[in-house]
Amino acid sequence: MNNPTSHIGHPLFVVAAIALLLSAGHLQLTGAQLSCDPVQLSWCLQSIVSNMPPTAECCQKLKAQEPCLCHESGDPTFGGYLRLPGAGKVCAACNVTFPYCH
Repeated sequence: MNNPTSHIGHPLFVVAAIALLLSAGHLQLTGAQLSCDPVQLSWCLQSIVSNMPPTAECCQKLKAQEPCLCHESGDPTFGGYLRLPGAGKVCAACNVTFPYCH
């Protein structure tokens, strides 16, 4: 005899699998957002304000923050430093693309 409730599990499994995939994508996006840390720019502040060559640590931190620089330019603490002329020089010395944010 065919049980009519035996087919209920399959659609629920599909819905659960889709929800899991969607949440995994959200977690990856959240993880990428969390890697943006404007405090990491503090490694470069001396070079930005004093026209000193950037240190290796500065360039490493700046390179890691490169995808975040437009977002970080709006940070109330560190964003102003990215608008100084020295910021472009430090980015160039570190081979980091200086952001032109809209």
